[in-house]
Amino acid sequence: MKILFISPSAGDTYYCGNCFRDNLLAQALLKQGHDVIIMPLYLPMKISTQGVPVFFPATSYYLEQALFKKGQMPSWMRKAIGSPKMLGLAASLSGTTSAAGMEGMTMSMIEGLDGAFLKNMEDMVAWMRSDGLPDVVHLSSSLLIGIARFIKEELGIPVVCSLQDEEVWIDSLKEDYVSKAWEAVSRNAAYVDRFITSSNYYRQIALERMPSLKDPEVIYPGVDIERYRNLSQPSDPTIGFFYRMNALDGLDLVAQAFVDLKRRGTVPGLKLRIGGGAMGSSDKKFLEKVKEILAPYQEDVTFVPYSVDSHADFYPQISVLSVPLRFNEGVGLYLCEAFASGRPAVEPRSGSFPEITDGAGLLYDPESPQALTDTLEKVLTDRDLYGRLSARALELSGSRYDGAVMARRLLEVYESVI
Repeated sequence: MKILFISPSAGDTYYCGNCFRDNLLAQALLKQGHDVIIMPLYLPMKISTQGVPVFFPATSYYLEQALFKKGQMPSWMRKAIGSPKMLGLAASLSGTTSAAGMEGMTMSMIEGLDGAFLKNMEDMVAWMRSDGLPDVVHLSSSLLIGIARFIKEELGIPVVCSLQDEEVWIDSLKEDYVSKAWEAVSRNAAYVDRFITSSNYYRQIALERMPSLKDPEVIYPGVDIERYRNLSQPSDPTIGFFYRMNALDGLDLVAQAFVDLKRRGTVPGLKLRIGGGAMGSSDKKFLEKVKEILAPYQEDVTFVPYSVDSHADFYPQISVLSVPLRFNEGVGLYLCEAFASGRPAVEPRSGSFPEITDGAGLLYDPESPQALTDTLEKVLTDRDLYGRLSARALELSGSRYDGAVMARRLLEVYESVI
């Protein structure tokens, strides 16, 4: 089967959950022997298929939205501003995870009507025709749903669309854009043959925001467990944090809990390992504050440089994972990765965490200041408890969060719409 994944890129400089999820989907299908093409939007992507150009290049498309909404940007200007050199520079400086100031591009990609969008889609479809049309197109997010309309009308190819944390982006638009965005997503949902989401929790969120949505299929994400399966424990008990290093993802909370545990002295030799990368000036300023928190015990803290290839190496070097988000996430891929290495998790009792951990970790009350510290202490000091949590993590990894399981479910969906 020939499958085209269309995925926005954040530039490969930090742990982008949605980008990594798309990579897992594609790699699992490739491993099953299918012809999978990963098409990047906005910025270059290491995991994209070699030879596939970047469509809707961030540098030129942003300017088109600002000055050439009818799609009349001179071709020489589009070529120069959207060149690999300019995109490489933009990728090195990328830092946008907030929709503030991005209302024009967001609505353009959702509605799929303005001239700039249509011009970029003409380029994409021309490339698709030249490469050979796929059997199915899989959109990474409903934030790209305008593409579905164009593909269905021009090519008649089945379209599958993932739903993953769109409300975090849409709800941060300027107030008068929020309802328009949700209405446009619901309207263009008619051009999607099947929606997929990564948890029952997020399925309910999607249906609440878009009541007319076709019944979404829940397919849990899965990793290549052979790459992650390493049950050896680090020489010292180690707390791990692996996600983007910012306040929203709770790095400062883990840092403070680590310092509190060091002061208690109840976990001898305790270490902290931090990975996932930072981006932009705001993250870097935040990171300096975190380092101030950790200063008294900095010799016991390791910051791991981020790369797309660093994921599987991280988990065997920790004892327990904690990513105490300050928002409700549809699914945490870091949990699926940690479980593959038999590492339990300590997470807030919020969002999808109760569903995804499912006995492979402990949940704490995020409203209690000391709850994270106390729960980490419990996991790291009770050997019997740790053993039970670790065994459940491995069980879930093999039965639910295995890439082969995910691939089979995806293929069932694709076959049903072709």
